[in-house]
Amino acid sequence: MSTPQKSPNEASSSTDFIRTIIAEDKQTNKYGGRVVTRFPPEPNGYLHIGHAKSIYLDFGVASEHDGGVCHLRFDDTNPTKEDIEYVESIQEDVNWLGFDWGEHLYYASDYFEQLYQYAMQLIKTGHAYVESLSADEIRDYRGTLTDPGRESPYRNRSIEENLDLFERMRAGEFEDGAYVLRAKIDMASPNITMRDPTLYRIRNVPHHRTGDAWCIYPMYDFTHCISDAIEGVTHSLCTLEFENNRPLYDWVLETLDLPKPRPQQIEFARLNLEHTTLSKRHLRRLVEGGQVSGWDDPRMPTISGLRRRGYTPEAIRHFCEHIGVAKRDSTVRMSLLEYFIRQDLNQRAPRAMAVLRPLKVVLLNYPEHDEETLEAINNPEDPGAGTRQVPFSRELYIEREDFMEEPPKKYFRLAPGREVRLRYAYFITCVDVIKDDAGQVVELHCTYDPETRGGSAPDGRKVKATLHWVSAAHAVDAEVRLYEPLLQTPDSADSDSPDDFTQTLNPNSLDVLTGCKLEPSLAEAPPGERYQFERQGYFCVDSRDSTPARPIFNRTVTLRDTWAKVQKAQNS
Repeated sequence: MSTPQKSPNEASSSTDFIRTIIAEDKQTNKYGGRVVTRFPPEPNGYLHIGHAKSIYLDFGVASEHDGGVCHLRFDDTNPTKEDIEYVESIQEDVNWLGFDWGEHLYYASDYFEQLYQYAMQLIKTGHAYVESLSADEIRDYRGTLTDPGRESPYRNRSIEENLDLFERMRAGEFEDGAYVLRAKIDMASPNITMRDPTLYRIRNVPHHRTGDAWCIYPMYDFTHCISDAIEGVTHSLCTLEFENNRPLYDWVLETLDLPKPRPQQIEFARLNLEHTTLSKRHLRRLVEGGQVSGWDDPRMPTISGLRRRGYTPEAIRHFCEHIGVAKRDSTVRMSLLEYFIRQDLNQRAPRAMAVLRPLKVVLLNYPEHDEETLEAINNPEDPGAGTRQVPFSRELYIEREDFMEEPPKKYFRLAPGREVRLRYAYFITCVDVIKDDAGQVVELHCTYDPETRGGSAPDGRKVKATLHWVSAAHAVDAEVRLYEPLLQTPDSADSDSPDDFTQTLNPNSLDVLTGCKLEPSLAEAPPGERYQFERQGYFCVDSRDSTPARPIFNRTVTLRDTWAKVQKAQNS
């Protein structure tokens, strides 16, 4: 798979600040004309829509330059949280989005020996020391934003003692937390990140790639700048939360005196999305706490969740292109993301009729054992999509909400004595309402006008409503899952703070409808196939739970932004 070329709709309308920096570097021949970026996920969870923005930028910027490449590098330095499942899911998601790293697949664990030797070099030059303080003590000694830190009593250990302790740390002589390796920088720095940050820690845990070969693991801030330099990365694109870490990035490269020109870190604003959380810690809590069915639950903002829900890679790429690259954090409306999936599916999704909350209709004057075949349009947006055949018979299903016994003003759908159109079929008129003992409507008796086949009357009379329907004799029973945003409030829960964000979870984020009636063309719809259910929205065959005997459809998005209307009504 090659990196996809942008369509005219995806082409960037302006040059952002990152592309300006890269253009200037190419003009000055800073990197010999090379452009090398990298996408460095930590394999401790599934990727989400925020990562999609980074992927689109990292791979997109590289693809815009001759010979430009983007590396996929796994930051696998914390074996307590990482798993091969996450490695495989990340590769699948990047490929699904339309991008390919080619030969440039790397792991931070590839460099464990080199990183260890670089750490030894820092110790030998007096720029690192082994710390004996506990984690809580280190935190206390570090100080605050207004108070400088205090030097550790172990900061001035001899080089020989530090080398001995660090070698013994590697040999597995100590328990977790007994020691860490710290950089010796400046405990009075106004940037707390530079107050002797931790470079290595003890983790007596097997690694998913290196097994038991290591029991000390490097920290991300030490690892990723050196990895960038080893791989020849030119522009290391990070989100804004790493801005304070850039001085440490540069300090490590300069102190180790790695060859110039060295990679440069450039920060951009991360994606924040209304009504959801893009904190991997929060998403993990949802999965482990059972609030969702897994990382690929269609309510999740993960790429696998969006894929299962029916989103397309093209729609996500268009969305990422539209929101662009900025230096300041902001929150994007959920309706904007939904706009792009509607635009995409409107062009590609075939139409079908599905009744989600069925109410039976009996056409009294239609011959009891007759049936016929009517022609329906597959996709009015695609002239080449053609038509399909839908069966019609005496007994039908319509949506329960398409009938009211005592309709209010401006309700134009079916009611006693009222005539409406059945899509692709006939005009019908309700003549009787059948109820059960509890007074609930269970069946409608109607008549049809055989002269209106195809949906128009030869005498020119008009009706004000057109209803979708399904023949009862041919209907496919299905389960349909309707989704709303995870969070009730528009505020995104993107902080990794320990606050219980689950208090804001939307209790109506999932509505499971059983006994839905679908037209027979959907009987053998394959997993992942997308459709527009007429008048309902866009739906996708569930890729995990759906079977031919028990088809399940996920609603991708409504035809209109109904959630905004619900929120407005709740707030009024």
